[in-house]
Amino acid sequence: MFAHFKEEEKMDNFKFNAYTEMLFGKGEIAKLPEVVQRYGKNVLLVYGGGSIKKSGIYDAVQNLLKDVNIIELSGVEPNPRIETVRRGVELCRENKIDVVLAVGGGSTIDCSKVIAAAYYYDGDSWDLVTTPSKIGKVLPIVTILTMAATGSEMNKNAVISKMDTNEKLGTASNNMIPQTSILDPEYLYTLPEIQTAAGCADIMSHVFEAYFKKTTDAFVQDKFSEGLLETCIKYCPIALKEPTNYEARANIMWASSMALNGLTGSGKPGAWTCHPIEHELSAFYDITHGVGLAILTPRWMRYILSETTVDKFVDYAINVWHLEPNDDKFALANAAIDATEKFFKDCGIPMTLSEIGIDKANFEKMAKAAALHGGLSEAYVSLNEEDVYKILEMCL
Repeated sequence: MFAHFKEEEKMDNFKFNAYTEMLFGKGEIAKLPEVVQRYGKNVLLVYGGGSIKKSGIYDAVQNLLKDVNIIELSGVEPNPRIETVRRGVELCRENKIDVVLAVGGGSTIDCSKVIAAAYYYDGDSWDLVTTPSKIGKVLPIVTILTMAATGSEMNKNAVISKMDTNEKLGTASNNMIPQTSILDPEYLYTLPEIQTAAGCADIMSHVFEAYFKKTTDAFVQDKFSEGLLETCIKYCPIALKEPTNYEARANIMWASSMALNGLTGSGKPGAWTCHPIEHELSAFYDITHGVGLAILTPRWMRYILSETTVDKFVDYAINVWHLEPNDDKFALANAAIDATEKFFKDCGIPMTLSEIGIDKANFEKMAKAAALHGGLSEAYVSLNEEDVYKILEMCL
């Protein structure tokens, strides 16, 4: 059914670059004035809806930065739009912004990154999404994290949507890595349950994308991955049951940053799989990214399970889910996949596309775009349009 791996692939050369200053823990926002003033007096404050006002973070930022000039860009969408990026760039230029302060989750931070990069670019901001090599100098970026999911607070990546063409694309540049990120686990206490659950699904998906690769000798990276997966499995149910459990929130928050800062994926080349497919789902239907990933992941796992991949799934079953080893490798692999699906379901995530109002009307377009933009021929198991279509059908 699939192109088998040519041979065992060895760890690749890599550059590891995760230079963000991480200020982690209760009350670390107090250091914000000192951080911001390293860069200047004019700050673009970027945030989403009203949640930072309800939680008191907005007032805290305003009080702490009373000696600087704050310009606001609010209303960043859950799948940030290129129009919002363009609006932010205009504000930066009009107000000679020195530093971009993103207060929110991954969407707000991603939007801020592309604003900061587009400030120095003469063409349209969308060019920096389609052609990351055009990203040069970037305004300094500082983040205050309010949701654990994307890891955007400590990495070079951003994902932006262009809804008029149903495009949702990732871009990346080392220059877009935030300078400083403030992570206070207490800021996660007020998250709606579905955001906590979907955030953990996103963290786990980032880890899966690195863990399931053709590279066979990246033992250190895989041990990091297994530990991060165990962290989400242990602490997500606790955070859902006890929203103000500091231990649970702190561990999930730190896992989010570690899952996508290069620790798990360095030296393991190849394309991701579930993310490019999910990007098409949320480009067409504007759904929560982590929900889409949770629905896709177990179906993708079942689809790619074969003689070639079964040993990796056995590792996953034994090292992450602590299932008892046995001689039937496929039974063990399937038990781990079932455990993954049950975990997401038990966390309250809808587990079919039908439940969230998606039918197969756009599957052909989505499958074609995922194969085109996702480089899926270079994934752990090479997939084409037809494969993606079948996986989407399995999600109905």
